[in-house]
Amino acid sequence: MFLVIENYVRIAVDRIGGPTKAAHAMAVSNTTIHTWIKQRNIRNIEKAKLMAKLAHMELGQLRSASQ
Repeated sequence: MFLVIENYVRIAVDRIGGPTKAAHAMAVSNTTIHTWIKQRNIRNIEKAKLMAKLAHMELGQLRSASQ
């Protein structure tokens, strides 16, 4: 049996319209967006707050519990 852990960063990016639109909205590069998706975490608190606002999500979903 598999435990599926949602990638909330990917969900947020998709809600914004994909990596390119998210990168423009967040004033970061596409590479940064893809890094966040891969890490499943946005370490920069200001960027995480903005992503949460734009994607209508909770901030905690976009930041790892280990932060």
